[in-house]
Amino acid sequence: MKFKVMMEFNESVLPALHKSPQEFANEIRLLAAAKWYELGIVSQEKAAEIAGLNRLHFLLAISRMGVSPFQYTAEEVLKEVEDVK
Repeated sequence: MKFKVMMEFNESVLPALHKSPQEFANEIRLLAAAKWYELGIVSQEKAAEIAGLNRLHFLLAISRMGVSPFQYTAEEVLKEVEDVK
């Protein structure tokens, strides 16, 4: 099942962002997916699906945005390392 989300923007935002309407829509999807992923609300796989990308392209896109592909805190990483020892 699919659903559509509609948002209205003034046309003046497109030239200011140097985007076509489709590029703007794609970027909104990516930004929402990246933020939800960063907050730990959705998995990497689900975020990629929301963004309309495969996982590799999603990871490349979020890395360009400065979003870490890892959802681990430093403490969690250290605990996992200790568990391996």
